[in-house]
Amino acid sequence: MNKSLLLFSLTLLVHQPGLAESVFPIGNFSRNDLDGWEHKSFKGETRYRLLAIDGVIALAADSRAAGSGLFKELTVDLTQTPYLNWSWRVTQPLAGLNEQSKLGDDYAARLYVVVKGGLAFWQTRAINYVWAGNNQKNSVWPNAFAGDHAMMLALRGPEAPVNIWQHEKRNIRADFKQLFGDDISNINAVAIMTDTDNSGREASAAYGDIWFSKE
Repeated sequence: MNKSLLLFSLTLLVHQPGLAESVFPIGNFSRNDLDGWEHKSFKGETRYRLLAIDGVIALAADSRAAGSGLFKELTVDLTQTPYLNWSWRVTQPLAGLNEQSKLGDDYAARLYVVVKGGLAFWQTRAINYVWAGNNQKNSVWPNAFAGDHAMMLALRGPEAPVNIWQHEKRNIRADFKQLFGDDISNINAVAIMTDTDNSGREASAAYGDIWFSKE
C-alpha cells in the first residue's frame, strides 16, 4: 500500500493562512494536544497515543503489520518560517529491509511534508524524512510507489541508537529546491507515520513536539 501517496488523498486541503511569527506550532504533544490531527489508514491500524516518556508527554506509535498515519492540513509560509523542528526516537527498529522496494517501504518513524498539486494530483510532491533501518544516514531515493513525486531522505540510519531522543531541524524550502528543483513558498500538510504493513513486521517509536521556525 502506498503510504507516501497519502498526499494524493489530500488534494482538496482546507486553506489556513500562514503565520508570520518566528515560531509556528504544528504538534503540541507535550501539552497533551492532538487538535487538528486526522487519521488515515492504509492497512490495519498503527496505535497512536499520548504518553509520558522521560517525563514529557509525547506521541507513541506501535505498529504490527499495519500502516496508518496522522496528518495535519495547514498552510505554512516558508518565506517566514522555513525550518521544521521535531524530535523522535525509535524503540523497536526495522532492520534489513530493502526500503527502495515496495515490499520494504516500511519505517519505524517517518515525518513528511506535502505540497499539494490542486486537482492535478500528479503535481503533488512530498519529502519523507525517515528513520531508516537499512539505508545509511543522508541517503536519498525516490519512493517505491510514488516515484519522484515523493523523495525519501534518511535522517537516521541503522547506526542510530534506540531509546534515545534525536532532534532534527530541516530547512524545508532548501530541501525541496535540492530534491525537486523548485523554489516553493508554502507547504500544505504535515504527516507522521510508523508503518509495517508491507513487511508484516513490528515497530515502535515516539514523536516529540513539531514546529516551524524562522531560524
